[in-house]
Amino acid sequence: MRDIANYSLKEHNTFGIEARCSRFLEYSTVEEAKGVAAILREAADPYIIIGGGSNLLLTSDFEGIVVHSALMGVDIDGCRMTCGSGMEWDRVVALAVEQGLYGAENLSLIPGDVGASAVQNIGAYGVEAKDLIVEVEAVEITTGQLRTFSNADCQYGYRDSRFKHDWKNLFLMTHVTYALQSTFEPKLDYGNIRAELERKGISNPTAAQLRAVIIDIRNAKLPDPKVMGNAGSFFMNPVVNREKYESLAAQYEGMPHYTIDSGHEKIPAGWMIEQCGWKGRSLGRAGVHDKQALVLVNRGGATGAEVVTLCETIRKDVREKFGIDIHPEVNII
Repeated sequence: MRDIANYSLKEHNTFGIEARCSRFLEYSTVEEAKGVAAILREAADPYIIIGGGSNLLLTSDFEGIVVHSALMGVDIDGCRMTCGSGMEWDRVVALAVEQGLYGAENLSLIPGDVGASAVQNIGAYGVEAKDLIVEVEAVEITTGQLRTFSNADCQYGYRDSRFKHDWKNLFLMTHVTYALQSTFEPKLDYGNIRAELERKGISNPTAAQLRAVIIDIRNAKLPDPKVMGNAGSFFMNPVVNREKYESLAAQYEGMPHYTIDSGHEKIPAGWMIEQCGWKGRSLGRAGVHDKQALVLVNRGGATGAEVVTLCETIRKDVREKFGIDIHPEVNII
């Protein structure tokens, strides 16, 4: 277990914002997670639990304890993969493809850790983590006991789970089990996947080829956090009722959308932000990426407060133009 006082969190948030915490605890085994839980029960200080920091915006120093998992390892049993919560998510996808286990390809290159996949219900190109998750194992902080939750227990929704609400900061993630497939059934009808495959002259992609195309698409749209700080998609795509969608579609010809069900449509937040003129613009040292308006970036030395100001200004403009309130996907602390 690592236990460090006055710890810099700059390397633990992909926005690259300098902030410190009073104490940093990191566990690499289930027993260490139980030890951390005991410390948290006895400490009077507030605490937060973080993953890879790719979905995190720090607005100030944290006067308390920050907990992080460094629990690694993969166990494969048939089509099931049980992964340590501290593993890099993209490494899990790569390993699955290498082992002939399919279903996670569309989630390639999403930053963050395994534990965060189960908290955030990460998703991209028509696939979500909830489609794959079978069980989540975690240490309950109040009792120190190891608990196992089913997919249904977690109550997954769009970028949502119980771990973000009534279970927030109650558990230390240890392992997540994913159910994959031995037969490759590619999902190609979301975004520009088919167009990119056609551009490369690929009509029937292998899993490795699909993963490579997803990576190329993401790299073309998203800046490298090591070069320009960001947390990937900053806002969730709003889901609106049919009446609201038809009203907007009548005003904006060719407005992109994705059908959720007979009564609801999803409208890309990035498109609305771009229509408001924010693509490529900055507000102080925080800005909107010039290739993907859904991504807010640190242009150099930005504070968390500056990013929040940009976020709220964009939300105001989208609300005034479209009558829709877009919400951050990123956890603001």
